[in-house]
Amino acid sequence: MSSDGNKKQFWKRNAAKVPGSIQHVYGAQHPPFDPLLHANLIKAGNKPPPATPGKPKKATTFQEFESITSDAWDVGDDDDELLAMAAQNLNIEVVMETANKVIENHSKQQERQRQDDTIELEQKEEEEVAEGEEEEDEEDRLDEGEVTSTEVSFASQSSPYTDGRLVKSHSEAPIGSPKDAAGEHAALHRQRSLPHRPPVIPLVARMADQNTSGTPAMTEREASRLDKFKQLLAGPNTDLDELRKLSWSGIPRQVRPITWKLLSGYLPANAERRESVLQRKRQEYFGFIQQYYDSRNDEHHQDTYRQIHIDIPRMNPDFLVLEPKVTEIFERILFIWAIRHPASGYVQGINDLVTPFFVVYVFEYIEEEVENFDVSSLQEEALRNIEADSFWCMSKLLDGIQDNYTFAQPGIQRKVKALEELVSRIDESVHRHMQHYEVEYLQFAFRWMNNLLMRELPLRCTIRLWDTYQAEPEGFSHFHLYVCAAFLVRWRKEILEEKDFQGLMILLQNLPTMHWGNEEVSVLLAEAYRLKFAFADAPNHYKR
Repeated sequence: MSSDGNKKQFWKRNAAKVPGSIQHVYGAQHPPFDPLLHANLIKAGNKPPPATPGKPKKATTFQEFESITSDAWDVGDDDDELLAMAAQNLNIEVVMETANKVIENHSKQQERQRQDDTIELEQKEEEEVAEGEEEEDEEDRLDEGEVTSTEVSFASQSSPYTDGRLVKSHSEAPIGSPKDAAGEHAALHRQRSLPHRPPVIPLVARMADQNTSGTPAMTEREASRLDKFKQLLAGPNTDLDELRKLSWSGIPRQVRPITWKLLSGYLPANAERRESVLQRKRQEYFGFIQQYYDSRNDEHHQDTYRQIHIDIPRMNPDFLVLEPKVTEIFERILFIWAIRHPASGYVQGINDLVTPFFVVYVFEYIEEEVENFDVSSLQEEALRNIEADSFWCMSKLLDGIQDNYTFAQPGIQRKVKALEELVSRIDESVHRHMQHYEVEYLQFAFRWMNNLLMRELPLRCTIRLWDTYQAEPEGFSHFHLYVCAAFLVRWRKEILEEKDFQGLMILLQNLPTMHWGNEEVSVLLAEAYRLKFAFADAPNHYKR
């Protein structure tokens, strides 16, 4: 029994070591194993004996092995004892030589550090003197009213903290103490090592690419396209087929609100009937509010309203929900829709689908960007019109994809399965890579289908994407599948570089699209259209 007990204790140790070898521990207490420092150890302990056929081993070999490993299988031995025992076998000359090299290298590093500190101190003293002279010159110039020339002179000064490059503004120049300047220099160095991201990107992209901040001047092509839209919309009866063709490549901001209302079916093609339809639909919506909204605290509806109230702060963009008036508008839109659609009710994710409509219809009343404008400052009538129009257009969108939000969300389940089959045909290496690391498509693509990629793309890109969805037949329900497939394959290189489940999931749930603009979305849509052309009418192409 005692031998059985010893065996049981031994296997509990889970020590998968070869007798006589040393398992080095990488951590704070043990330095990393260095083959150069332990050359003799490898030679003496771990190196296997030469396999020479027919040549007998020396009689002392096993005895030496036994003397070194006599306690390797004892219960209660310690790895530190093995390390200490191995250290005794090291050649003393190797140990002394290694120690001398370490001391010599450490002395050299300290000497270089002292020299660098001396040079840096001299540079800082020179900088302080130079800054003092610049401040005196600047005060003199300010007294003379030469502010503009001061900025040019100050910006042209070079210092060790700007790497000899031209400083464009006061914000880039080293200001304050030398320690602050050194800190700014270190921060600048870290920024250069990170991927480039633009400082500010307008919320809604114009027709031109918005990879840079600011609003670019309208090109001749943009002006020509805008004229085509205006001519088409000015007619007594708008040709919706022609409007879809024009809108597929993007809609100019000036005409996007009216175009979305026409393409979604909210407004009629006949121009004379539009105003009366708008008035009737807006009155109908506020009639629903009077009829249903007071019931939000009833026993049957309070859970729905509570969930809406929780989800609204999670919406994108964040600046909209900071305004109480806007928050109330979103609560009313979502609650009325949930009450009028009992088959699905409110489902998390629907709250995101209101945002693009709301932002686009705000542009009917303002010229500047939404992030620079207090939406609640609009007139009450304008806010009411935006609310009603957003409700009806969101309702039209959800009518086409309502099976995404009914019980068990069967629409999303089917689309995720179709996405998996499609990707397995268009890029088998990506598909097999995710299979190998047991990544299920439902784990990342569910959100793509539920939120229509709104959580993966900036809002400006979502609005551009929806221009094409509005123009494409069954854009939100059918074409979206091919956009998701193109979007996944777009990150092929990054996906194949990840070598574990956790890395793949972090990548797929945080794809780097913050810098995206119209150009990237246009390429994505073109690839999605190619996939649709190849597979939509030939479903057997992606069936195994």
